[in-house]
Amino acid sequence: MKRFLSIAVLLLAFGCSKPSGEVQSGILQEAQLCGHTIRHRQIEKNIPTDGVVFRLVFSKPVDLTDVKAIVFDGGDFTVTAGEDERTVILKPTETLRHSHSYTLALLQGQVFGIRLADEYIFHFTTVPEPIDDKEVFPRISTDDLLTLVQKRTFKYFWDFAHPVSGLARERNTSGETVTAGGSGFGLMAIPVGIKRGFISREEGCERALKVVDFLSTKAERFHGAFSHWLDGTTGKALAFSTYDNGADLVETAFLMEGLLTLRAFFDGHDDAESVLRSNITALWEAVEWDWFTRGGQRALYWHWSPEYAWQMNMQIRGWNEALIVYVLAASSPTHRISKEVYDHGWAPGRNNKKFYGITLPLGPDYGGPLFFSHYSFLGLDPRNLADSYADYWEQNVAHARINHAYCAANPKNKYGYSDCCWGLTASDIKGGYTASSPTNDRGTIAPTAALSSMPYTPDESLSALEYFYYRLGDRLLGDYGFYDAFCPEDRWFATSYIAIDQGPIVCMIENYRSGLLWNTFMKDPDVCRGLDNLGFSY
Repeated sequence: MKRFLSIAVLLLAFGCSKPSGEVQSGILQEAQLCGHTIRHRQIEKNIPTDGVVFRLVFSKPVDLTDVKAIVFDGGDFTVTAGEDERTVILKPTETLRHSHSYTLALLQGQVFGIRLADEYIFHFTTVPEPIDDKEVFPRISTDDLLTLVQKRTFKYFWDFAHPVSGLARERNTSGETVTAGGSGFGLMAIPVGIKRGFISREEGCERALKVVDFLSTKAERFHGAFSHWLDGTTGKALAFSTYDNGADLVETAFLMEGLLTLRAFFDGHDDAESVLRSNITALWEAVEWDWFTRGGQRALYWHWSPEYAWQMNMQIRGWNEALIVYVLAASSPTHRISKEVYDHGWAPGRNNKKFYGITLPLGPDYGGPLFFSHYSFLGLDPRNLADSYADYWEQNVAHARINHAYCAANPKNKYGYSDCCWGLTASDIKGGYTASSPTNDRGTIAPTAALSSMPYTPDESLSALEYFYYRLGDRLLGDYGFYDAFCPEDRWFATSYIAIDQGPIVCMIENYRSGLLWNTFMKDPDVCRGLDNLGFSY
C-alpha cells in the first residue's frame, strides 16, 4: 500500500523556490532514473539497490518545499535542486531491497509549487541478489578443466545414448526419441573420446558399428535421407511438426558430417574398421541430394514428406547453419548437385556492416544465434576456407566477437551479462525454447554458445568457461556437462541437456585444442572434391 513519508528536504540551490501561494499549472517534461529516461506506468528493470537517483524536469520553476503529493514506497528520500530552477533530484535515503518492485508517484494536484493536471506513476524493480564472488570448485589447470568439461559432456552421447540404436536422444527427457543431427554431432565426439582417453579405439569402433547398422537396417529413409527425429528402437520416422514427418535434408547433412568423420578417422585395416567404412559409404552414397532440388530447380529443399510431399516448401538458403548441406550435396559421388544450384540456391546474403566496430561479412545484423558458426563447422574447417562470397574464418570470428561484445556492452540492461558471462544461441529458456541472439535477447545465457566458439574467441570463451565452472558450477554443471541454459535475473537454471547443444561443446573445444575433427573431416576425398566443385579454396 502506498503511503506518505517523512522527507528530508535539502535546499542546495538559490532561485529554485517560489513565493508561497503562487501556484501555476505545469507538466512533468522528463523523468530519469539512474541516468535513463523512464516512462509513465512502464517498468524499469535491474535498477541497482544503492545510488538510486530520480531526475525530474518540469515546465515551470519549482518550489522544493512543496512535497506533500509525492509518494514513494521505498522509504524516506531527499530532495535537492538540479542544474536549473525547473529540475529536482530525488534520492532514497536507504539502500533498497534486491529483487523488489518500487513505485514513485507524483499525484494529481499541487507538487513542487506546480499544479499538475495529471498524475505520473513510475515503476521499477531492483537487481537480484548478486551471485557470490566465491569460487565453488577448487582451481585446476586450464587443460584439466577443458578435459573435465569434454569428458562430462561426452557422457551424454556415450552413457545416455539410446540402448538399442546407440543414437543420441533429442534431450534428456526424450525417452525413445532420438535425433539425426544431434547423433551426427555425437558420432563426431567419438574420436575426441578416443584421443582424450575416455574410451578405447575398439570401444569407439564398436559403438559406431552399432549406430551404422541401425541406420542401415532399421532407420526409415526417404530417398536416402533421414527424418529429424526417429524412434530409437524401431527406427520409424517421428514427426517434428505436422508436415515435417519425412526427410530432413539439413539434419541428414549433420548426420553425414559425423559419419564421414568416422570414415576418415577409423582408417585401420582390421575387419571391424573396414566394415565400418564400407557401411558408412553405403549410407553416404544412398542420399539422393540432387532429388531434393525438387525436379531440377536451382536450390535444395529442406523437407519432403511421404504424405505431404513438398508442403513445407522451404528452400535451404544462406546465411544460416546449413552451409554443410550444399558442400556435401556437391561432394556426393552418386547424387551430386551443380555449382549453379549452390550459387543460385544458397547465395549467402552479404552484410558488411559494422557492429561494435567489427565488420560482419554475411548474415543478419549482429550475426544471429551463434549456432550458425558451429554446426557446419564441427568438421568443415573454416581456418582457410573461402569462396566468392566470404572468408569463413573471418565470418565466424566476427560473429562470435560481436555476440561477446553485445553481451559485454549489455545495451538492454539484462542482469548478469558481462565480458565473462555471455553467449546467445538457440536453447531452452524459462517456460520454452527460442533462438536467442542480440536481436532476440531473452536474458538467457547458453553455455554452448561461448564454449563452442572457443576456436574463434579463445580468450573470451575461456573466461566464460571459468565463470560457468568456478562461479556457477554447483548449479550449472551436472552429470552430462553444463546444463542447457540459465537466466541470471530469474535465478533460473535449466535441468535439460539437448544433443545439438552438447555436441558442439565437445567437438569445438577439441578443434580449439588440437584441430582433430577439422583435420580428420577435411581428409575425406569426396569432401575435397565437393569443395573444388563449388570453387572453394581451403
